[in-house]
Amino acid sequence: MSDEELAKDLGPLAALTIGIGTMIGAGIFVLPGTAVARAGPLAAFTFVLGGVIALFTALSASELGTAMPKSGGAYFYVNRALGPMFGSIAGWANWLGLAFASAFYMYGFGEYVNALVELGPVGIGPVTLEAAQVIGLAGALLFIAVNYFGAKETGGLQIVIVMSLLGILAVFTVVGLLNADMESLRPIATPETTPEILPVTGIIFVSYLGFVQITSVAEEIKNPGRNLPLAVLGSVVIVTVVYALFLLVLLAAVPNELVANNETAVVDAARLLFGNYSIFGFSLGALGAGMLLIGGLLATASSANASILSSSRINFAMGREKIVTPKLNEIHERFGTPYKSIALTGALILVFLVAGGVESLSTMGSVLHLIVYGLLNLALIVMRESGVEGYDPDFEVPFYPAVPIIGTLSSFALIIYIEPTIILISFGLVAFAVLWYLLYARNKVEARGVLGAWILDRSDELPKAAVSAATSVQPSGDDYRVMVPLANPATEEHLITLASAIAKQRDGTVVAVNIANVPDQTSLEAARDRGAHAAAHDLLNKARDDAETFGVDVETHVVLSHRVFEEVFDAARTYGADMTVMGWGEDSHGAPGRAETAVDELARSLPSDFLVFRDRGFDPSRILVPTAGGPSSDLSGAVAKMLQVEFDGEVTLLHVADDEAAGRRFLMGWAAEHDLADATLRVESGDIEESIERAARDVTMLIIGATQKGLLSRLVSGSLVLQVLEDVECSVLLAEKRDERGIRARLFGSGARSNAPGDVDAPEADDATAEARGDGGVGRPEADDRAEADERAEE
Repeated sequence: MSDEELAKDLGPLAALTIGIGTMIGAGIFVLPGTAVARAGPLAAFTFVLGGVIALFTALSASELGTAMPKSGGAYFYVNRALGPMFGSIAGWANWLGLAFASAFYMYGFGEYVNALVELGPVGIGPVTLEAAQVIGLAGALLFIAVNYFGAKETGGLQIVIVMSLLGILAVFTVVGLLNADMESLRPIATPETTPEILPVTGIIFVSYLGFVQITSVAEEIKNPGRNLPLAVLGSVVIVTVVYALFLLVLLAAVPNELVANNETAVVDAARLLFGNYSIFGFSLGALGAGMLLIGGLLATASSANASILSSSRINFAMGREKIVTPKLNEIHERFGTPYKSIALTGALILVFLVAGGVESLSTMGSVLHLIVYGLLNLALIVMRESGVEGYDPDFEVPFYPAVPIIGTLSSFALIIYIEPTIILISFGLVAFAVLWYLLYARNKVEARGVLGAWILDRSDELPKAAVSAATSVQPSGDDYRVMVPLANPATEEHLITLASAIAKQRDGTVVAVNIANVPDQTSLEAARDRGAHAAAHDLLNKARDDAETFGVDVETHVVLSHRVFEEVFDAARTYGADMTVMGWGEDSHGAPGRAETAVDELARSLPSDFLVFRDRGFDPSRILVPTAGGPSSDLSGAVAKMLQVEFDGEVTLLHVADDEAAGRRFLMGWAAEHDLADATLRVESGDIEESIERAARDVTMLIIGATQKGLLSRLVSGSLVLQVLEDVECSVLLAEKRDERGIRARLFGSGARSNAPGDVDAPEADDATAEARGDGGVGRPEADDRAEADERAEE
């Protein structure tokens, strides 16, 4: 399914006002009272310091935005660079952080409206809400509806709000300058206020959320290569200057006591300052207070409006990347907006507004965004250092890498100064985002991050722990991964051909791995230094060329190891293999008839489906599949179907049973279930191995599935007694499903492994041939089954 796209409706002024509108509200009309109470005259400096810190992230966001103008902004950049697990963290933190901030702004909106109407608390059943909450709920519903009807209308409204607001602030600043006494600010720094600089900067940093939100609507900005950096950097610079001038004038013109801990301090200050002037004998104090009251309403409304717009786009982008359900991608036919994302975001804002207070809502928004900003700066470093193809920003960060490094450190460091309880809640949300990815999104997400791909491409150079960690969190969505351990150039082509055919049918990726054997006397580091892995690249390059003829994606890796066979299983886990295709023959992968318990256990705990190929020529034109049902028989049927489609082969299904009619009914049902209804059906009675050998005389490939103890385990331990596999002249594929043993089997031994429905036990010498036996096959009595299972469990 193709991605939904958003129309480019936002010009440079609309984009600029999204950032300014979000920041102005919290910065001037809500937080100065708290800042002045703790930092005194240094409150103005804390806002400047916050702006400088924000500017580092703004520079990084501008480069990333011009390189990747996609809806979702910071979330999209982190997801693309660091991978979907970090993308989940950034997405949830950004989305919920903006929802918390929007609720905070609407609470402030309610406070300013209530200054006019002076309502008391409102009881709704057992719940009592403050008047500001009730008014904020009404305002939130209004702005949710505005965003629902389209970004173009939102951008136009934003321009009107911000321009009106800047005009009001300009008038206040001029009047304040006429009454300012800069000497009253002395002493600026005191032993009590200086230590509060960084803590207060951490508190007021919520005032700088708006600039990154511009990148959240980057996909809707006209000419983003030029307009995006202008909007992002311009909004930070303009707002920082406005903050600094406004606070300096405010503190120099009115007593600090009037401002400290006063949520509507600017209204009281305007009443005092404008009261010094009159027209026709009427004091202008009430006019000034009314003007700033309207400014407060516009500021908080502007912040909420811009945040709702941006947060819904982040949710939209998460749906597009399948971090959350793609159903959130749906675009309204009439309004052209992600209406489901907006509705869900709006619902969260309403819940937060009812449940939280001004301080908790603002600090939750602050710490969650600081996490996002730190990750965003790291994303820029990854994109630059990886040299990923297609990364070509129109704007580049100056003084790289100092700018993103400072941006990363300063963002994470400020978190220390947030209220500890809020930090714990926020980190709890981060843990939730990680679990959400691992338990829900990982199996649905398809796109891999640049960082993970960079690590896996250098798996032969980097520590194994780093490679394993990167692989363990890679998405396992629709990308079906077929791993091929290669050792022998003579068999490389056929193994790669088999793997590529399967990968092509599953729209997947071939992962070619050469596991180079290093003598125990030589350390792996020394072998690497001596270039032991260099020779392997010729084999892998040939494998890449062969696989690419099928039009599939190819990865190649070299692994140095002292234990070649065991490393096959580790590599399957490390590279996230869904299927492993390996050769079978004397000394294949270093395990000729090995009987060690460890190797046997490895083969009985398969990390992926396994196909073991006895190569007598690759010719899938006539394929024989003996079956009696069961998981591994299902795998052999699926492989046969893929080879039939890819190479236009003929498939024959064999079932051994004393009752021919029952056997044919079984085969007809099994063939229909596995989309092999056009296969030739063959039912025989008598000895299973002889039946397979006779049927195999007319075919070019035999595919046989494992049962009970497992073909691969028996093969590598040297206890496989199935002479027919040596007697047939065609190539043989042994198919075994990945291990899915339960807790009892893992605790009490391999004998506790249960058969899937349709598997039939056989005498030990004929374990593997049970796949070809049906209800009429000669089986071990049930009592003997239990006895042997008990014996194996005791062992």
